[in-house]
Amino acid sequence: VQLQASGGGLVQAGGSLRLSCAASRSIFSINTMGWFRQAPEKQRELVASITSDGTTNYADSVKGRFTISRDNAKNTVYLQMNSLKPEDTAVYYCNVERPLTPGSFGSPTSYWGQGTQVTVSS
Repeated sequence: VQLQASGGGLVQAGGSLRLSCAASRSIFSINTMGWFRQAPEKQRELVASITSDGTTNYADSVKGRFTISRDNAKNTVYLQMNSLKPEDTAVYYCNVERPLTPGSFGSPTSYWGQGTQVTVSS
């Protein structure tokens, strides 16, 4: 599975961005998808995930501001980011669980997009 992320950019604090991640094949059978981010000199962290039944999970730092969604017909997962803060500045990576491999979400055996830079100015 190849993942193409887009939608990053430079935005002022309080602004919004929408990230998209398009998969090269059907995501219908893929359970967990989501987004991670990595800021300079920090470890990569989970931002949000969504399962095939629509169950979502968010990092505490983004709850109430970010919304993850998926469109199986378009093989795409989205991350709507509102009320952005300078501390949201990072490279954002989409991730897709390896098919038929429960628990692989976020692991080295899963699929990673190339990353898209989000910069929030104060």
